[in-house]
Amino acid sequence: MITITDSNNFSRNDIKTQSPDVSKNVSDIIDSVIKQGDKAVIDYEKKFDGVELDSLLVSDSEIQDAINSLDSKYIDMLKRAAKNIYEFHSKQVRTGFIYSDKEGVILGQKVIPLERVGLYVPGGTASYPSSVLMNAIPAKIAGCDEIYIATPPEIKPEIIAASQIAGVDKIFKMGGAQAIAAFAYGTESIKRVDKIVGPGNIYVAEAKRQVFGRVAIDMIAGPSEILIIADKNNYPAHLAADMLAQAEHDKLATAILITNSKRLAKSVADEIEMQLMNLKRKEIARESINNNGRIILVKNLDEAVNIANKIAPEHLELCVENAFEWITAGKIRNAGSIFLGRNSPEALGDYYAGPNHTLPTMGTARFSSPLSVDDFIKKSQFIYYTSEALNQASQDIEDFAISEGLTGHANSVVIRRP
Repeated sequence: MITITDSNNFSRNDIKTQSPDVSKNVSDIIDSVIKQGDKAVIDYEKKFDGVELDSLLVSDSEIQDAINSLDSKYIDMLKRAAKNIYEFHSKQVRTGFIYSDKEGVILGQKVIPLERVGLYVPGGTASYPSSVLMNAIPAKIAGCDEIYIATPPEIKPEIIAASQIAGVDKIFKMGGAQAIAAFAYGTESIKRVDKIVGPGNIYVAEAKRQVFGRVAIDMIAGPSEILIIADKNNYPAHLAADMLAQAEHDKLATAILITNSKRLAKSVADEIEMQLMNLKRKEIARESINNNGRIILVKNLDEAVNIANKIAPEHLELCVENAFEWITAGKIRNAGSIFLGRNSPEALGDYYAGPNHTLPTMGTARFSSPLSVDDFIKKSQFIYYTSEALNQASQDIEDFAISEGLTGHANSVVIRRP
């Protein structure tokens, strides 16, 4: 049964997000992949997934067979979702700049796509073609030369179809920490990538943590979470459904409702119990609700906003009157993705609307952003001075360098004086 509490008795520390320490196991896996390459990855796939592989790469014939096995209506649905995602992310493209504010001086910044990126797509208890679209499309828009996907070996055809729609270049049958290691260090059949993105289990998250610095990563993703702020004018069944949609992700997922209505709180709690019985993943959702489900009663919605900003949720639903005013007034400071009004459930963002569903978790929305085109670019700046322009600035540079005790810096400018 979900816990109903008042705001004075709630702490984010009550939420169970801790997983077992797997750092040593992950370190050993990474070390094996560095030393043995493809052989290590293939051995780990047999050990962890029970699959014997001759090749890590998904072949052209496997790709075609997968696509042919799917209904054309499903393919069309993927294309419509991809179109929405493409349109949203295409507005994020940066173009760089160049300017001259002094005679003889040209300054600028160039935007450069990452050359090669690796996208991790989870397998296991669920299949996520939506993650393929959300990760690959921004990389494609950014202009990356090569886009790879890693996903556990028994790949569902939906994953392969989404990969082709999104413009992925290669799909590799590998999951877990071994996939992250292969992307970070390269093997005989896999080129080293520049950045790894995408969610995964605790082994994937720890592997990303350990290879960071060797390659870039998007974030260390924790269990998924939703926070709903709701006034009394809501259908309890809708709010319960939204909370359960999050709870069915993971036993450690978090679903929180904040409301100033005791009647709504009780009705939502009852609805959760009724709807749970009909979920395919009800055991997972039940454990999530029991451990991390909360309904928090507040005196007013301003108090709800304050709590939400402290929690900094991955997903925030504003099921209130005049939801847009909450955004324009700057009330919401910390949230990964914000869903406005009573008809924008979180699932809309997971699959279809266009904004990305790879979001900061565990309070990191205080300082992090959703995955975007920016994650697949880097920036180089450039400086050009003529001899005359350098000479005009040289005394300031010399004085600055000497003040820091760096006479070699000073001399590199002084030596160029006429």
